[in-house]
Amino acid sequence: MQTLPSLKSSQAGQLLVLVLVLGSVFLIIISSFISSVIAQSQVVEFRFQQQQAGDIAEAGLNYYKWYLAHNSGDISGGGVYEYTDPESGRIGEYELDVTGNSYCGQISSIEVESTGRTDANPDAVAIISAKYKQPTVAEYSFITNSATWYGDSRVITGPVHSNQGVKMDGFHNSIVGSGQSTWTCTSSFGCTPTLSNAPGVHTNSGNATPGLFQSGVDPIDFLGLTIDLAQMRTSAQADGVYYGPTSGSGYRAIFQSDGTVDVYRVTNTPSYTSFSSTEGYHNYERNVIFNQTFLATEVIDPGCPVLFFEDKLWIEGVIEQKVAVAAGLNTSNAQNNIVINNNVTYQSGTDAGLLAIAEDDVDIGFVVPDNMTVNGIYIAQNGRFGRNHYEYAHFSNYYDQFISRNSLTRLGSVVSSGRVGTEWSNGLGAHISGFRNRFISFDRNQIDNPPPLTPSTNDVYELQDWRQEG
Repeated sequence: MQTLPSLKSSQAGQLLVLVLVLGSVFLIIISSFISSVIAQSQVVEFRFQQQQAGDIAEAGLNYYKWYLAHNSGDISGGGVYEYTDPESGRIGEYELDVTGNSYCGQISSIEVESTGRTDANPDAVAIISAKYKQPTVAEYSFITNSATWYGDSRVITGPVHSNQGVKMDGFHNSIVGSGQSTWTCTSSFGCTPTLSNAPGVHTNSGNATPGLFQSGVDPIDFLGLTIDLAQMRTSAQADGVYYGPTSGSGYRAIFQSDGTVDVYRVTNTPSYTSFSSTEGYHNYERNVIFNQTFLATEVIDPGCPVLFFEDKLWIEGVIEQKVAVAAGLNTSNAQNNIVINNNVTYQSGTDAGLLAIAEDDVDIGFVVPDNMTVNGIYIAQNGRFGRNHYEYAHFSNYYDQFISRNSLTRLGSVVSSGRVGTEWSNGLGAHISGFRNRFISFDRNQIDNPPPLTPSTNDVYELQDWRQEG
């Protein structure tokens, strides 16, 4: 005979099953919670180690800045370096990968990639990279070593500096600095009567912004801005474009938008009278080309885009890449001048830039467009940048129309040993020659990546283009 289970025994069994089920669910929840806490703790710890690795990588960049201050332009300081804490000792390391960007074998900027790791977790890697370069003259609209008057027809974008006095009567949007606390402002600078103790930067125009004037600032070492023309000539002879002294009047270089330059020998130039602040009236200016002979179409090598002409040089055209051109070192009676003979522009859509260096003057020519555009960084090492005053052409009435021009738009920088000027007025302040309107701006695109051999204004390397990858 079979015995039926008691009601009490059945209920106990059901309760046991329920307890086991609930206990399993609870264990699963507890296990998941504990696993989540552990995983979260590991993530937090990894992030902490990665943050510390980032600090270590940053220390690597700072180290290389210090290294460059003691070993200028040296790219051999890469490798693995220990990182230590003053209290706890070694906590990790950084690895430096250093490469140099160069033209003609000369370093222009330095790329540093710093990889930081901690000993606690070598997998928590941080990678930081940056570019180091010295600041250059591309950061200024004007740098002059002589007193200068910027007339009220100028509109200037970007910093202006003179080691001497500045008369600023134009519109400007940035600092105007003078290396002098006071100076003597005469009638040739628009001060009538003469001011014997004018502020380093002075104005009597409502166009200027005196709040941006700075007098008595540290002068810029102008000798330090000059280029070693002999070394530049050597680079051009080895890997660039070089033309030696000519028996003619000099050379004409017309840049083409395909990265080439057409070179001519100038064979006939008329003489005529002009006036400059340094030479007064003189009848030996020869900036107008009557005849020329084609020589060659030169391909500009991007690895060494340096052109050197050991004679006077006329330039114009469309620049397609970074280029440096110079005229100088001719010891004969020829002028080592550069004449801007026509518009100088950059090919659209390219990262073009021009550095033009004359051992003597950089002249804006006589026969030029009514509305002229001049791009580039221009350096007059021992002379001045400007356009002389003309009264009439002497050799032909046709050329009298070029005495006065409407506008000059310039994108870039001017470094001039002597006084700059592109407009002339009479004693009453009325325009008589040159450009009636001038629109001047430094070129922001050249600051981070200037043309080859652009002079630096400071030996200290600055960090640019900071990027973190891990």
